[in-house]
Amino acid sequence: MKHTITIINAHPNTRLRRAPVAAGVAAALRGEKIRRGEVRVILVSDEELLGMNREHLGHDYYTDVITFPLENDPLEGEIYISVDRAREQAAEFGVGLYEEVQRLAIHGTLHLAGHEDATETERAAMRSLEDRYLSIISRDD
Repeated sequence: MKHTITIINAHPNTRLRRAPVAAGVAAALRGEKIRRGEVRVILVSDEELLGMNREHLGHDYYTDVITFPLENDPLEGEIYISVDRAREQAAEFGVGLYEEVQRLAIHGTLHLAGHEDATETERAAMRSLEDRYLSIISRDD
């Protein structure tokens, strides 16, 4: 398998270690049997992601992750994660910031792999996959 995973710290004042984020993407790519892929994860602020949400999706609200598939074969895409939103959600769910960012990176990777989350059933299926890949990462630590 040939995967290129790039993590870009573009948040104005928070820098996260790249390895834990890349581990989440890698676990999802392996689990989804994606043989070749290039994924960029860009860590941004709430305001940056809000602007992207407005501009590209026509949504006027804060969100935690936006995924842009660029190519299907080989897989190529970008995942934008709001570090601010991840920090709030981590506190809300009682998990660490890295675990929440990993979950969001996995979530974005699942979208790149073709999974949807428009219905409650689809959201439950994605949540189950996120949990599976997070557990694989925690075993690898």
